[in-house]
Amino acid sequence: MPSLTLVSSNKCFAGDQNVYSHQSSTLNCSMKFSIYIPPNADIENKVPVLYWLSGLTCTEENFVIKAGAQRYAAENGIAIVCPDTSPRNVNIPGEDDSYDFGSGAGFYVDATQEPWSKHYKMNSYVTSELINLISDNFPMLSNKKSICGHSMGGHGALICALKNPGLYCSVSAFAPISNPINCPWGQKAFKGYLGENQNDWKEFDATSLVANYSGVPIEIFIDQGIDDKFYKEKQLLPENLVESSAKNNNVQVVLKMRDGYDHSYFYIASFIGEHIEYHVKHLK
Repeated sequence: MPSLTLVSSNKCFAGDQNVYSHQSSTLNCSMKFSIYIPPNADIENKVPVLYWLSGLTCTEENFVIKAGAQRYAAENGIAIVCPDTSPRNVNIPGEDDSYDFGSGAGFYVDATQEPWSKHYKMNSYVTSELINLISDNFPMLSNKKSICGHSMGGHGALICALKNPGLYCSVSAFAPISNPINCPWGQKAFKGYLGENQNDWKEFDATSLVANYSGVPIEIFIDQGIDDKFYKEKQLLPENLVESSAKNNNVQVVLKMRDGYDHSYFYIASFIGEHIEYHVKHLK
């Protein structure tokens, strides 16, 4: 069993907000994740877990200190796990050169292109290694997990659920990059991590995955601020996902448009309680 190192621990709403580091065999580097353990959790009382995937430039810290989710997690008796968004300090030339590729921008794909392929396997890390790490070391119900995320992390949450039917009880996303093969952020990342063949890109594109999804029926809850500048700049494209789902009876997309809200954590903090309530209904 991989060893965990406790980096920090804070009491929060009678539970524990902790950060751990560990050596990842999937990513071939040291990684951090945060975990909120609600006050009712112990070896005799295992709890459901919600995985949160953060967006560009973020770490395991942003959601924890900005979203105000711990109160809702404590009230509902669920844990929240937030991994880092990308491998760190792996000494790849150019890894820190831009905000939307490399460090802080792993895009939750499994890279196939050198030099990224040795470390940038965030999809496998989130859907396998991290889940096993949490189940083996904390009082979590292994069959009761859901996933949520924001922006790049919203994209990550969608593809993790769509590529692994039945793995998660529910999925939701704030302002996700819903169709990355058709937006500048996604095209830059996918070309770098996956190569020139755009057919390979579709394996990590939620809109494409929805079109061909044949797993257990799934509902996708998407939240989008109307005043989000990235929505206006066509980086997010949630309507493309809705249109794709209309052709597949196995997928239902619920899209809530929020008037006056932008892309920030002020927006996420405004509606995270609603999202946690949504997941709790599926988890319990």
